[in-house]
Amino acid sequence: MTSTQATDDRPEQLALLSASALPAQFRLDDATRRRGLAHVAAIRAQLQRTSESRATPTRSTVRRAA
Repeated sequence: MTSTQATDDRPEQLALLSASALPAQFRLDDATRRRGLAHVAAIRAQLQRTSESRATPTRSTVRRAA
């Protein structure tokens, strides 16, 4: 059996649903929601730092004797 996977590299924007649209087992209190949003912000900052460090490659200045 073969499966195909879409190769769409575009970013996908996620959105929070209103609390009334969710079943009770998926509802979060405000403190949990704030911690989750803070965690997402920290991950985004880390990804930004990683992508910036990869964008500027460093070159070794040490030369080897021939």
